[in-house]
Amino acid sequence: MTRLADYFVLVGYDVDKRGSSDGQGRILQRFPEKDWEDNPFPQGIELFCQPSGWQLFTERQPPTFFVAVLTDINSERHYCACFTFWEAVEDSQPQKSRSGEDDEDSGIIQPAQMFAPKSLVLVSQLDHTEVFRNCLGLIYTVHVEGLKVPLETLIGNLLTCFIPIAGGSQPGLDEKEESLRTITLGAGDRQVIQTPINDSLPVSGCSVALLFRQLGIINVLYLFCAALTEHKILLLSSSYQRLTDACRALLSIMFPLKYCFTYIPILPGKLLEVLCTPTPFIIGVSSFFRSETQELLDVIIADLDGGTVTIPECIHISLLPEPLLHQTQTVLSMILDPELEVADHAFPPSTIQPSSLKIQDKEIRAVFLWLFAQLFQGHRWCLHIIRVHPEPVIRFHKAAFLGQRVLTEDDFLMKVLDGMAFAGFVSERGPSYRAIDLFDELIATEVDRMRLEEGNPHKVMKHIKELAEQLFKNENPYPAVPMHKVQRPTEGSHLRLHQTTFPHLDEVTVQLFIDHAAAKQKNEIPAVKSEKKCMVPSGPPPDAIIDSNVLANSARRLEVVRNCITYIFENKTVEAKKLLPAVLRALKGRAARQCLTQELNLHVQQNRAVLDDQQFDYIIRMLNCTLQDCSHMDEHGIAAALLPLVTAFCRKLGAGVTQFAYSCVQDHSVWTNMQFWEAMFYSDVQNHIRALYLEGNENEEHSQEYKSALEIASEQRRQWPMLSKDKQQELIQKEESTVFSQAIHYANRMSYLLLPLDTSKNRLLRSSGLGDFESVSNSYVTNSIAGSMAESYDTESGFEDAEGSDVANSVVRFINRFVDKVCTESGVTNEHLKALHLMIPDIVQMHIETLDAVHRESKRLPAIQKPKLLLPALLVGEELVMEGLRVYLISDGRDEATGGIMGGPPLLPAEGAIFLTTYRLIFRGTPTDPLVGEQVVIRSFPIASLTKEKKISVSVQMDQFIQEGLQLRSCTFQLMKIAFDEEVASDLAEVFKKHLHKLRYPQHVNGTFAFTVGQSFKLVDEHKHKEKNQSLRTLSKNLVKNAKKTMSRQHVTRKKYTPPTWENRGSLQSQVDEDDISVSEEVDQRSLTLSSTIKSSDRQTMSNVVERACCKDYQRLGLGTLSNSLTRSKHEPFRISTVNRMYAVCRSYPGLLIVPQSIPDSTIQRISRCYRQNRFPVVCWRNSRTKAVLLRSAGLHGKGVVGFFKSPNAPTAGPSQADSTSLEQEKYLQAIINSMPSYSDASGRNTLSGFTSAHMSSSDSSDKQRQPKIGALMKQVMGSKEELPASVLGHRARVTSLSQRRTSVKARNLPRGKWGSIRGGGLMSSYSPDIATRLAGKDTSSPQTNGGPSEAHFVQQQRAYLYIIGDKSQLKGTKQDPLQQWEVVPIEVFDVRHVKTSFKKLMKACIPSCTSTDPNMPYYRCLEESEWLCLIHKVLQVSVLVVGLLDSGSSVMVSLEDGWDISTQVVSLVQLLSDPYYRTMDGFRLLVEKEWLSFGHRFSHRGAQTLASQSSGFTPVFLQFLDCVHQIHLQFPMEFEFSQYYLKFLAYHYVSNRFRTFLLDSDYERIELGVMYEEKGERKNQQVYKSVWDYIDRLNKKTPIFFNYMFAPEDGEVLKPYSFISNLKVWDFYTNETLSEGPSYDWELVYGRQEQMDESDRQDTSAPKSQRKIIWPCYDNRSKVEPDAITKLFQEIQSLEMELGQVSEKWKDMWDKIKATQRTESKLESRHSLSSSLLMSSNLSHHRRSQGMYVKESRVGSSLNLSMDSESSVTATPSSGMGRGQQSTSTLYSQFQTSESEHRSFEGILYKKGALLKPWKPRWFVLDKTKHQLRYYDARQDKDCKGVIDLAEVESVIQGTPTMGAPKNIDEKAFFDLKTTKRFYNFCAQDSQNAQLWMDSIQSCLSDA
Repeated sequence: MTRLADYFVLVGYDVDKRGSSDGQGRILQRFPEKDWEDNPFPQGIELFCQPSGWQLFTERQPPTFFVAVLTDINSERHYCACFTFWEAVEDSQPQKSRSGEDDEDSGIIQPAQMFAPKSLVLVSQLDHTEVFRNCLGLIYTVHVEGLKVPLETLIGNLLTCFIPIAGGSQPGLDEKEESLRTITLGAGDRQVIQTPINDSLPVSGCSVALLFRQLGIINVLYLFCAALTEHKILLLSSSYQRLTDACRALLSIMFPLKYCFTYIPILPGKLLEVLCTPTPFIIGVSSFFRSETQELLDVIIADLDGGTVTIPECIHISLLPEPLLHQTQTVLSMILDPELEVADHAFPPSTIQPSSLKIQDKEIRAVFLWLFAQLFQGHRWCLHIIRVHPEPVIRFHKAAFLGQRVLTEDDFLMKVLDGMAFAGFVSERGPSYRAIDLFDELIATEVDRMRLEEGNPHKVMKHIKELAEQLFKNENPYPAVPMHKVQRPTEGSHLRLHQTTFPHLDEVTVQLFIDHAAAKQKNEIPAVKSEKKCMVPSGPPPDAIIDSNVLANSARRLEVVRNCITYIFENKTVEAKKLLPAVLRALKGRAARQCLTQELNLHVQQNRAVLDDQQFDYIIRMLNCTLQDCSHMDEHGIAAALLPLVTAFCRKLGAGVTQFAYSCVQDHSVWTNMQFWEAMFYSDVQNHIRALYLEGNENEEHSQEYKSALEIASEQRRQWPMLSKDKQQELIQKEESTVFSQAIHYANRMSYLLLPLDTSKNRLLRSSGLGDFESVSNSYVTNSIAGSMAESYDTESGFEDAEGSDVANSVVRFINRFVDKVCTESGVTNEHLKALHLMIPDIVQMHIETLDAVHRESKRLPAIQKPKLLLPALLVGEELVMEGLRVYLISDGRDEATGGIMGGPPLLPAEGAIFLTTYRLIFRGTPTDPLVGEQVVIRSFPIASLTKEKKISVSVQMDQFIQEGLQLRSCTFQLMKIAFDEEVASDLAEVFKKHLHKLRYPQHVNGTFAFTVGQSFKLVDEHKHKEKNQSLRTLSKNLVKNAKKTMSRQHVTRKKYTPPTWENRGSLQSQVDEDDISVSEEVDQRSLTLSSTIKSSDRQTMSNVVERACCKDYQRLGLGTLSNSLTRSKHEPFRISTVNRMYAVCRSYPGLLIVPQSIPDSTIQRISRCYRQNRFPVVCWRNSRTKAVLLRSAGLHGKGVVGFFKSPNAPTAGPSQADSTSLEQEKYLQAIINSMPSYSDASGRNTLSGFTSAHMSSSDSSDKQRQPKIGALMKQVMGSKEELPASVLGHRARVTSLSQRRTSVKARNLPRGKWGSIRGGGLMSSYSPDIATRLAGKDTSSPQTNGGPSEAHFVQQQRAYLYIIGDKSQLKGTKQDPLQQWEVVPIEVFDVRHVKTSFKKLMKACIPSCTSTDPNMPYYRCLEESEWLCLIHKVLQVSVLVVGLLDSGSSVMVSLEDGWDISTQVVSLVQLLSDPYYRTMDGFRLLVEKEWLSFGHRFSHRGAQTLASQSSGFTPVFLQFLDCVHQIHLQFPMEFEFSQYYLKFLAYHYVSNRFRTFLLDSDYERIELGVMYEEKGERKNQQVYKSVWDYIDRLNKKTPIFFNYMFAPEDGEVLKPYSFISNLKVWDFYTNETLSEGPSYDWELVYGRQEQMDESDRQDTSAPKSQRKIIWPCYDNRSKVEPDAITKLFQEIQSLEMELGQVSEKWKDMWDKIKATQRTESKLESRHSLSSSLLMSSNLSHHRRSQGMYVKESRVGSSLNLSMDSESSVTATPSSGMGRGQQSTSTLYSQFQTSESEHRSFEGILYKKGALLKPWKPRWFVLDKTKHQLRYYDARQDKDCKGVIDLAEVESVIQGTPTMGAPKNIDEKAFFDLKTTKRFYNFCAQDSQNAQLWMDSIQSCLSDA
């Protein structure tokens, strides 16, 4: 029995503190005034009476009632029922004045202004909401209605009312009396209180059903899961009672788990800071405070009034596992909305109604009870009972439960089992002898029923209804009993005007009631409720729950495992070896792992199994594989089963030395997992305790054999009270010593598995950090294995130089902590614990001594054979820096090599070695997968291309456990993830990294491979390096020293002449040695045009400079002449200036430069100061047709900008320095404009008219349609905000039409391209639209059909003669002078930093380090985010604009950044697009040498080639240029002499440092180092090439690998490629990989080896060879395995020549011969005048034959004619600039007619008799075996076939006879007839022999068919 109410409290408004900002309440009276001993008075009740704060109201409010819940320090809940009504309070001042008058009726309050709340509060430990409501309502009614019952009596009765907590266990009437209690407070009232039958089940009333109505099914399920997984939950409502009900409901559905965190159904406003607590909670808050809750970021907010649940983004709620979630939702829906199921029925039943709210409430609770029974089924089988007496100690084995339920991956269940609620559940419900409730019965008896009904909602529903009935009965044992008779106040009583205040109660009277009741209670015998205790049934074990499909593993696999183990123990080694790989693969499945443990157990006799070495090795490998694949939740099954085995299997090493298996299986994290050891320990203790009690009952052992430990414990607990004290003590001691002995056993076991064989190093201990490991009770896994293994041991304290003793100490510490924990939990005595602590160090030390002997002996064993290290092939001069380190190559984010999406074998991971050479980093090895073990995997890259090195820790799925690794990323798009093998000591790995770093970033460029090649690596020391080329080096140094002195002088001291190497000679024309360059020197300031030559003494020095390739190019372009004459024709507009020959003006420019003839050198020196890095404008190319020139320079210095662009007419105060410089710049630009013939030809300012119109009329209209208009392009480049016809670029169709105006208008309205502009969003310059419009002006006018200029042309303004492409940011705020003849085009360029970051992202996209887990970042998204293609687009766009301007006759000056990055890209591309010469191999070389090398692109700096430039990082500006060339090559495949491979080759070697070509930043630095002009005879080793061009030339002579067979250029072709991103392709250089041979750019390594292999292959030709080829993605070099047709023919010819013993002809000579033959043939045969551009035949062997026959008889055997005009080429290439007449369509088709030689099996002239009455006529007949036809033509050259006889229709070929009109003088035997199914043909050959030939040929055709 317990009190119904503990305290009654009267709380009122505190009038004294009325002035303060917030009103306060105070306790007016409380009863009893003394605290109960068992239940102290809760503090802070006044806060909870008015949760929103104490306030005065102007109107009287109706009374309110709610129940708040307070939790005290002992976690006991107090239910505070608050009944609040309002009473008037008067203003204090008027009160005083009235007090005298109103004395007589002071009891009555006059109507007043304000009303204050007053609360009647009942505090109880019971939750009877309705009873409390009735009691407090009665007290209020008595007061307000003025009933004649003293309030003290009511309160006294209320406080002395005793009721039972729960229904008793007595049968019959007593039970009814116990369950029903009638109470009265003495005011004629009566209430019946029903107490629940079982108080462990919560009482919910209707609260659960209401909660579902308010929030809906999904929302409540979210709240339910959030509460179970310990999230913070906040409920909002404007009703306090609803908050309490909702919280009660939430707790009810969590049964049988109990919520043990903060629980406050109604939180007062003053305590809102509680919401910031870090612990989980369920709290209710009034909606009044909604705004204060908005900032809570980690709280789930449920709005009961709005029906919403808000989950913050940062919170992830784990939901119930499927299919439980779906089943729960379905059943809940059937309860809450039964009509839903029949809503679609044609005749829905009329009776379906949801249950009443009370019943519905129980049904919903029944669903959750059913749900928990499903979740926890079998959990009692995973309880470990460690102690039975004196009190049960129970632990839950979580890993076993999850493993057996196959729910290890389920997030929700993991969190629930880890939660505090479940820990409480285990401690409360774990004991096996106790009272049981509905949940226990459900788990014990109904699990099988649930499994059967799982898929049937109606059966489930039936079960739910049964459970609901039980729940309802528990809550309402006697629903029929009449309940209440309680008076209520009359309606509206609270609104009465005159109301008395609640009186002051008499404390004495109330206290008397209480004392009287207490005395009576003392005299009564206390009613002891006897609990029904019994053994708790366990229900079916969890194993049975597993669906058979989950563990379905083919019986064949298990058979393989069993067979292999049998073979091992029968010593059938060969058989076992065959099966082992399959077994290791099978062991990834759990069933196979379990099978292995069972099988091995069979082979252990008396706890020992001695094996020989080979058997031991196999068993160890299998054990390691099994443990390797264990997840951290799977230890319960596999590792636990293997633990006894690893101490059983052993081998004899020597006299008295035995090695056990445990010393070889230590490298698994499971052994360092404290929870694993705890679970194992508890499991063993349970078994021993069970055995202990079974021993005591030996006589009954046979019957008790199958009893579980819990059942035995239950029996023992039942008997316990009946045992004597001594017997009890004896049992306690026995149990304690059992636990103690197990602790000793486990200390030994743990030392076995934690102490390494070699105690000097223990990787496992270090990596898992045993020294700092803390465990948490109840077997919760606290450290994830992945996490503990991921940290490198370097971060652990005290392990860096760990000694053996350190290892021992850490093992001792670990075991000590384990022992402390388990012994404390198991109740081991302190004496025993101390003894254990003393014992453990001895155990460990003893074991270490044993291991030392084993370690010593095991070293003598021959090592297990690992794959032999394969040595890599090296280049000549390349040397190994370190011996190979054994490593594993791990797969990265590209899944081709792992046999991913594309299929193919898993080539990675591979086992091999990493080699560090002076040039490369090479991995060479074989795949670990035995099925592809024969393949060799090679991955390598040059050390100089390494961009990032990162330490990683790797867990490789192999026999060994590896943790230390490196990730190396290269800018040649290679990624190496390597993991060092265990045999590689960590210091070796460090040495490797140091060497790598030293080689990657040498102190000076001298240290790079290109310079050190051929020298021994050990001798390379940058500072003491003996210079090979001493004289040359001195010459360079002197040259540089004198540079500063010669700023004013113009002559050079005599130097030793050094002839240049071939590398530096131009390849365009043969060089005449006597040639001197005529350079104009500034002799006198006045004679500006006077030319003279430098002194003869300096000529030799200068000849080196002259021979630089760029000078040849200037000569070719007619920009400077090379001649012996001393005079120069003065009318030449440009001269070669030597002003920079000493590199004094600009260090990054070449020695000789092209400048306008009229500008003296002194001016140049002054002008150069205005430009960044002194890079003043120089001419680099001239258009041979329009004579427009292309200039390059750096951007202007900031100070020079304004002066440069100021109007020359602006008045100035006086001549200043800035002005003069500005004027000189202007003169310079004017001199360039004057050089243009269009300017000099024109009169006045009207300059371009004649030229432009002529040019326009000559251009092809269809070309114009397809090309972007220059104006439009200009607008795009400058970023105009107007809509532009961007998609004109995409208008690809070639329409021969003159209605151009209409077309362009249509195109103009098309939508704009996505990336169609370089604009970065900057503001427009004030004049740029004007330029764009004027530029657009020319193109919008359509040419007239008669070739004259269009009318529109004359009204438009002229173009400028010179456009300056400048950086928008540099040119802000400048005004354009309308009179100047140049215009500035401001564009936004990207920074080199942008290129650097973009390239990093591109590398990550193309070679990701690991497979992406983010589904939002697929490959193409990563590619887009890198913006690499955007940058390519921008460069191409600007280049196309410049090409267009130059082509239209305007000169262009590119003046961007420092003039060596983007400027170089643009200038090079412009020349490539405009001049076909640069598209040949020689020309491209010259272009790179001129624009990139001579003009000082900073290769060393941008490539971070030395230590100094390391910090600047790798910026691939040149790679970007090559990518642009690649894009153009794709669009114009017939315009380039070189192939795509040539570009990839350069892209690879410009960063590889194999050649010296791309080292250093300028010619000045190259001269300084003495590498610019190396002597020819210096190259001692013919194989070592210093120049990449030399190497390419040599290779090109040998093989056509760099040659483009499609090369068929047009004369004067100007290319204008499309630059939109949709037109660009990702270069396969970034993505392709060949694992069979590594990168194919070091040709000797890949193809040189191939040749040797081929030779070895050829010797054995007898064996039949398979024609089948398998090409693996990312492994094979496809171009080599399956070469293109022409390459294959070249190879065949070469092999045939070798067979015949002929001298092999060079491929180029052969190609040129065939080309020449074709050209002559096409001239002979072709009637139409076709262009001479040729596409070669693929059938070259036929050509060799036809050339041989040609001499004998020109009529037989015709050569292939595929000549075609590239205008009408089938490849839809973007257009070319020059117009050309179109051919008729018939010509297009006729060139593909069947005169092709390979279809002509036999041909010649035959006379054919015509049809009826027609004469005989000679025709040229062709027998075509391929098409199975006999065709005839009028003549041999004829392309149009006159007729075809299908040989399929021929029935016979017979000898014929001459008929009428047959040719005369011909032998009779020359006639033959052909009979077909349709008609009869008569033929006549030249003679009988020829006729026979024809008949035989036709007959053979027929028989072949």
